[in-house]
Amino acid sequence: MREALFVKQNSEKWKMYEHLQTNNPDELAHRFIDITNDLAYAKTFYPKSRTTAYLNGIASVLHQAIYKNKKEESGRFIRYWKYELPLLFYKYRKQILYSFIFFFISCSIGALSAKYDDRFVRLIMGDGYVNMTNENIAKGDPFGVYKKTGEFEMFFQIATNNVWVSLVMFASGVIFSIGPVFFLLRNGIMLGAFEYYFFSKGLGAQSILVIWIHGTLEILSIIIAGGAGLVLGHGLLFPKTYTRLVAFKNSAKDATKIALGLVPIILLAAFFESYITRHTEMPIWLSISILAGSLIFMIWYVVIYPIILYKRTQNT
Repeated sequence: MREALFVKQNSEKWKMYEHLQTNNPDELAHRFIDITNDLAYAKTFYPKSRTTAYLNGIASVLHQAIYKNKKEESGRFIRYWKYELPLLFYKYRKQILYSFIFFFISCSIGALSAKYDDRFVRLIMGDGYVNMTNENIAKGDPFGVYKKTGEFEMFFQIATNNVWVSLVMFASGVIFSIGPVFFLLRNGIMLGAFEYYFFSKGLGAQSILVIWIHGTLEILSIIIAGGAGLVLGHGLLFPKTYTRLVAFKNSAKDATKIALGLVPIILLAAFFESYITRHTEMPIWLSISILAGSLIFMIWYVVIYPIILYKRTQNT
């Protein structure tokens, strides 16, 4: 794009950022992210131009407004969770939606495959797990697998594995988004076959009340991690007006923030699985409360709150 066209398309926005003052942290964060993206583009194509110097000046002013004293700096972590991460969820809502759709389709494939092929469950879950679960069902404790290991040891194993799986799913997006689709397909098929197995044994409702105590946070985190992987590949596939390298750097930065933001949620899911899910005889109301609370939190924080936050920044 020629510099004159670049300036014409963005000059009004830059003037507004420069002259329209605001103390709203949402709006400041939005402006800073937007202007740094434009600055990166200008540095790439017009490194010695007045436009680049002008944008660098605006970016400096916004940076100082955001990080103007130590008290604000100490709140960087809070701002990340309260503003930056939700706005990234909104910005890349399509990628997260695509990830959810891929996963849902994969679950359906897994459930249908298990329904029409008795060997499929053993192929996916392994003979050892199926045989052990059949023995537990015969003993009247179908979910006894969650009681076999000590709480802390189980927490460490599950947390390490799930963080690793999510980060690999995110990082695999560098392969032009093929990696996340593959992992979503594999995990979705496993979950579909897994749930069908319990429904076929007449334990469907009980499996939801027990397994989804931790599964709600765990599975939704995996889906969002898949969305982060799609974001990572998006810059390579659709650079738009940027060079492929600049677009990839921008998408990699945002995708990394999303992936790292999932870690506390994954750890909480591991805590639930290790310390709470094992109490399979807990009252139904308590199980439903934990499950529903987890679901409401994820829908609010990933879907509803980002929309409210984005609209607020636009009306400031």
